[in-house]
Parts: sequence; structure tokens; C-alpha cells
Amino acid sequence: MSLADSDRELVVEELDRDPTPAEAALFENLWSEHCAYRSSRPLLSAFDSEGEQVVIGPGDDAAVVALPGSEDGDDSTYITMGIESHNHPSYVDPFDGAATGVGGIVRDTLSMGAYPIALADSLYFGEFDDEHSKYLLEGVVEGISHYGNCIGVPTVAGSVDFHPDYEGNPLVNVACVGLTNEERLVTAEAQEPGNKLVLVGNGTGRDGLGGASFASEDLAEDAETEDRPAVQVGDPYTEKLLIEANEQLVDEGLIESARDLGAAGLGGASSELVAKGGLGAEIELERVHQREPNMNALEILLAESQERMCYEVEPENVDRVREIAERFDLGCSVIGEVTDGNYTCTFEGETVVDVDAHFLGEGAPMNDLPSEEPERPETDLPEVDLEEAFDAVVSSPNTASKRWVYRQYDHEVGVRTSVGPGDDAAVIAIREAEQGLAISSGAAPNWTDAAPYEGARAVALENATNVAAKGATPLAAVDCLNGGNPEKPDVYGGFTGIVDGLAEMCGTLSAPVVGGNVSLYNDSVAGPIPPTPTLAMVGTKDGYDAPPLSVTADADDGATLLLVGDLGLEGEARLGGSEYLAQFDGSDRFPALPDDPAALIETLADVADDDATRAVHDVSHGGLAVALAEMVSDGAGLEVSLPVPESADETAAAALFHEQPGRALIQTTSPDAVREAFDGVAPVVELGSATDDGRLEVTVGDRTIATDAAAIRERRETIERELE
Repeated sequence: MSLADSDRELVVEELDRDPTPAEAALFENLWSEHCAYRSSRPLLSAFDSEGEQVVIGPGDDAAVVALPGSEDGDDSTYITMGIESHNHPSYVDPFDGAATGVGGIVRDTLSMGAYPIALADSLYFGEFDDEHSKYLLEGVVEGISHYGNCIGVPTVAGSVDFHPDYEGNPLVNVACVGLTNEERLVTAEAQEPGNKLVLVGNGTGRDGLGGASFASEDLAEDAETEDRPAVQVGDPYTEKLLIEANEQLVDEGLIESARDLGAAGLGGASSELVAKGGLGAEIELERVHQREPNMNALEILLAESQERMCYEVEPENVDRVREIAERFDLGCSVIGEVTDGNYTCTFEGETVVDVDAHFLGEGAPMNDLPSEEPERPETDLPEVDLEEAFDAVVSSPNTASKRWVYRQYDHEVGVRTSVGPGDDAAVIAIREAEQGLAISSGAAPNWTDAAPYEGARAVALENATNVAAKGATPLAAVDCLNGGNPEKPDVYGGFTGIVDGLAEMCGTLSAPVVGGNVSLYNDSVAGPIPPTPTLAMVGTKDGYDAPPLSVTADADDGATLLLVGDLGLEGEARLGGSEYLAQFDGSDRFPALPDDPAALIETLADVADDDATRAVHDVSHGGLAVALAEMVSDGAGLEVSLPVPESADETAAAALFHEQPGRALIQTTSPDAVREAFDGVAPVVELGSATDDGRLEVTVGDRTIATDAAAIRERRETIERELE
């Protein structure tokens, strides 16, 4: 990319001269879609980002949220939340692209004065049968596991989805949760002229040059070879040292403000830091510690070398910062100071940048793009034998076990993990506040491909249901909004739909969207990706225990299995967006959502925490068929009967496979109490009870699907079987 003619005209008008090569490159990167959100910012006002619990909302490196009961006083406990994408780099170099995505979101956490305590990754690839998709999957998972395991931050949640439209452009979205408190809080807003700017961390090299502009254009056919220099190379061992050094700097109160070096490198971090404070800077680029010889000014400014932080430090504290950096074997450079003038950079005595920092960071004009609403899909339902459909849906890579992925991650490090990957949501212990924090992260490409607005509403409700199934109530969320080329009206229409749908449902659930990331131009010779609104949501509960996903078999217990939500027997059954239709090439309208989702989530969380509850499982991808299959084990089976008329084949399929979100299976010894709790909120249907033989028998009208835990486990090992 290069600076567009229209943008260059604005820059020339502002500067009253032509920009220097370094200035032009800075504007190109900081005014790119990746940094300036030129096509998406006009839409983002739809999100409600405020609330009593919100300490710092969108605009900083990460959001800060107070845990319930800790908003006041010196003992307040805060969590930080951030999410980012590393999509294009992960296509070009799956290992380094994914690894540096983890490193970047962790440093965003550090810059708020927080210690990272959990990661969640949401990954999207082309069809699993495609060899290139498998290559990307293996490389991305290896990169995430290598980096996360080395730095000692547990990966506890996430999702993996396969869809043919990701073949030319996979998505790697990574979220991080950190822990801090009121006294330790740091922001990315420069505080005072005269304070020094100190660069701490790895030496600056030439890797990642132009990464921000690279992320703001469609992937070309030769991207895997031609764009390799734009991908950063990570060093997790240095990142671990940086994490611990940052912790000591924060503990000693040595940092006035901080920004990690990510998109647009030093130029992006330092200019954004001072711009947020309405200030400027004087930077001497030759002072930057480097790991490659003969670097020029532009390279030093824009290289996106990893494991680097930019700190604002009071002059009297600089020596102590240097001592701590040296103790952790990190490079340290005093590169300049904060001023009340322009943002200026010199190199060997020559001024190469002299611009207003606010204009550099905020001056990019927004795009006014045409938009077309997507067409509603027609109804075209396949005729498939129920047992054949059950086998296909349960063994689909989208609904199959993701154990091959998450077993490569260390999810126990840090000794906070109470519920790990493979469940509806993870739960980590926040002992400082005696609370459990439930974490769910993901999207649903089939849903938002079929219906962007309704599908995005469903994604938000689905994540909230995951959290509630562990007995937690939603607290806040961050989003990663992924779309194709916004200059295509149909693509922009779909993107607009997911923004509005996510915003509407999060507002309904009183879960403020406190931060996020936008990644557009996820387009390639294979076409645009489905609009993909990854949501990472957290919820809180008293204590750290949560009901299991699997049923328990106890003959003396008298426990009953209940379905909370629509069985699909009344009115018009809709299978749109389902894995069933994806497997058998059908189409249909997307299901209607519950009338009162907020009351549904609140009630489900209360019931999940009740002493009479034995197990809870969200019903989502793959519908009731997959949820039931996931609840059985070698020692506990299920006998289930769905009251479907004998002749209604389409109704039987809908009952088993429709994917209306906001539903849950509950095993309880007090079914009447559950019915009473959901009275006026959601229907409750008794399905059956647990057995001690490990078998699953589902009677649908006059047909019975019979299998056992071992056969289900074999079906669900699709990914593991293919990759080992």
C-alpha cells in the first residue's frame, strides 16, 4: 500500500508542505483501516460501553472492569479485557502469526498495569477436509500453544470453526483477561511534559514492517511468499521477562503511562500515547536499541518487532527503570520526552517527523460506504434418515471434540482454573474477590452467514448462555468484528448487520461491550469471509464451583433431565444456520430468539447454582442431538423421549437439529422447582432420565436412535483422528 492521493492532499493541507518519507509512511499505517477504523467507526456507536462496573471503556489498550462489590475502596479488584485479530499474518505464517497475536494481546494487558491470568482463542478455517486448512490449523495451534505455554498464561476457553469461505483467509482472534486493582491501574494517556519516554524490551529489528497497512488490504494469491516480511517474529521467553519486569515497575509506581508496541511499531505507540494526553513528543530515533545493523529512520519507526513497551517515566525514576530492565535482561532506551508541542522524531540530527500528534492519530477521514442488506434464505429442507443425520452432525468437525486443540495448551498454569476447556465456559478463581469468573468466547459462522443481524444476536445470547450454565451472570464483553472487503456493498451490509445485532443483544443482556477490535479486508481470491463477530464474554459468581456438563447416574437420586427452551414442535420450525443444513446442503430461515433473553439468562444462572442441580449444558451447535451426545459418559447414559408425531419427518429433524440459542439441558432432583423458576420466562420440557449403562437412547416419535458413550466418543474424535 501507499498513502492514497486523497489522504495525501489532506496531509499536505495540514502540514502546508509535502510529508517526508517517514511521515508519509506513518500516515499510511496510522490512517489504515486496521488502525483508524475508517469503515467501521461510524457503526460502533451502536454499542453500549458504559455501566457502573466499567472503569475504562473503549479506546485504551484494554478495558478495565470492576468486579461486583469492589467498585469502592482501596481493596477494589479490577479485571482487564482485550481482544485482537492476527488474521493475515496467520495465513502467511501460521506459527508466527498466531504466536505474535498472543504476545500482542498480553502486552495490551500489561500496559494497563495488569497481570495476565487467562487467554481465549477463537479460530476459523476453511473446510477441514482441505489439506491447506489442516496445515493452517496445525500451525496456528502450535503457535498459540508455544507462546502461551512459554509465558505461563493459561488458555482456558475459545472455539474452532470450519467453513469453506475461510479457505483463503483464516481468522485468529485472541482475548486476554488480566487482574489489577485501583492502586495499580495505568493508562495509555501521557501525563506531563518533561517526563521521559523509555523503550523497554526486545531490540528493534526489521520484522513486521508495514504490518498495519498489510492488515488493511485483501490477501493476494501470492501472499504466503510476498508478504512474509510484514509478519512479526515472536520470542515468548523475552515476553515472560517483560511480564515480570512490568509487574515490578507497576508495584514500585514507576510508570506514569504505558503503551505496547503493536501496529505501526514505535511510531504508532509513542504518537498515540501522547495524543491521548493532548501532548507531543521529541524522539531521537538513533537512541532506540536495535538488533540489526544500519537501520534507517523509517524502519526504526515502523518495524513491529515484538516484546517491546513504551513507558512514560518521571525523570527521577529513569535510573530505577533501567536497573529493573537490566535485572530481567531486557534492553532499555531513553528515546525522548513528552512535550506540549508537536510529535517530532529526529534521526542523526535530521528532523524526519514533525506533525500534530492528534491529527496523526485522529485525522483520518471516515468512509461513507454503500450497503446492501443480505437476502433471506429460501426454505429448502433435505430428506435425510434421522440416524444418518445424527451420525453426520455429531461427527462434523464443527461439533466434534476440540480436545486435539486444547490439550496442547497449558490451562492449569497459574492455579486459578476451576473449569477448563471443553466445557460450556471456563471458570477461573479470582481469590482476591472470592469470586469465580466465567469466560466464553466464540462466534458461529453458519449463523451469521445465514442471517448476519439475527445470527449476531444469537452469538451474544449463546455466549451468555455458556456463562449462565456455569452459574454466572454476564458482567461485560469485548468483541472482534471480522469482515470482508467493506467496499463491496453486500459485504458491508453483512458487516453492518453483525454490528447492530451484537450491540442489540449485549444491550438487552446488560453486558456492556467495553472494548474490541475490527478486522476488515478479510478477502482473498477465494472471496470474502462470512461476517464473523467473535465475542469474549465474562460473568461472575460467588465461589469457584460450577455444575458439570455431563449427567450423573444415581439410582437413588431421582434426577430428571429437562430442556429449557423451544423443542421445535410448535409453530414454524426453522433450521437456518444449523450444522444439519450445512451437512446436507439445505437452507432455511434462522430460528426466532427467546422473547425475554435477559430473564432467561438470569434464571438459568440461578438454577445452575441450585443444590438440586446435577448437570447443565448449553444447547447450541448441532442442536439437541449434539448436546445430548456430549452429556453421556461411560458411567452415565440417558433415556430420552421427544414427543414428536410419528409422521412428521421434518418436525423430527427440527426437534433434534435446530439451533435456537438460549436453550439448556438441566439434570435436577427438583424438576418442579425448575418449572416454577422458568414460569413465564421459557418453556420447560421433561425429556427423560440418566442411566448407569453409558448408553444414549433418543426416541423421536416412532423411531429410536441408540448408541453408547464409546461410539459417540469415536464419532467425536474426527479432528484428532485426522491429525494424528
